[in-house]
Amino acid sequence: MSSAVLTETVAPGVLQITMNRPERKNALDRASYLGLIAAFAAAEADAEIRAIVVTGAGGCFTSGNDIRDFAASADDGARVAMDFLGAISTATKPVVAAVEGFAVGIGTTMLLHCDLAFAGTGALFRMPFVTLGLCPEGASSYLLPLAAGSKRAAELLMLGESFGPQAALEAGLLNAVLAEGKALEAALDKAKALAALPPQSVALTKMLLKRGQAAAVAETLATEARHFGERLRSAEAQAAFAAFLKR
Repeated sequence: MSSAVLTETVAPGVLQITMNRPERKNALDRASYLGLIAAFAAAEADAEIRAIVVTGAGGCFTSGNDIRDFAASADDGARVAMDFLGAISTATKPVVAAVEGFAVGIGTTMLLHCDLAFAGTGALFRMPFVTLGLCPEGASSYLLPLAAGSKRAAELLMLGESFGPQAALEAGLLNAVLAEGKALEAALDKAKALAALPPQSVALTKMLLKRGQAAAVAETLATEARHFGERLRSAEAQAAFAAFLKR
């Protein structure tokens, strides 16, 4: 397991997965994605784990993709990101997110695949794909309109502006907004409650909740990934990355 991702069984049946690059605001590089994929695979394979909590170190969820690493790794960086999205979107055990600080790009879109999500009042969300010359990922072009409505989804995805936790709550990305620094406590409480329930019943309920969208989510992930890869090689994206790295 990469040191960029830490795992710990924090309570009976509860695995905490922590994105751990606080000096980079937990920006996700290739090692981070591989660590996340491995952590989810291990949780799926461990019958003792009944619920998963995803959070970030240092009071930050994740600032999204590490642009320098992403630009350098090109197609490989996009591939491991999509592999992670495949892992979290098909997880059979409940996934609970605890968000503090930045939740940028995939830091926001991954919440659409979490069963529960909580954020502190200082959390800041953004999906700046268009700003970077890219396109939506994480099946957000399908799931966000379902959660937030088509107009709000278009505003958030096309303009790519920052929004706070109350707006994220109203857009269906969160279950609740807590006092700053309290998101993890709330997430762990719910994860412990889930872990104490009959596991087969929990897994079946999750499957039934997601089965109506599963095929569309998988198709959208693949379609977005194809376009995302093409956009990565576009002049617009290369110019946007170059401008970002000069800042």
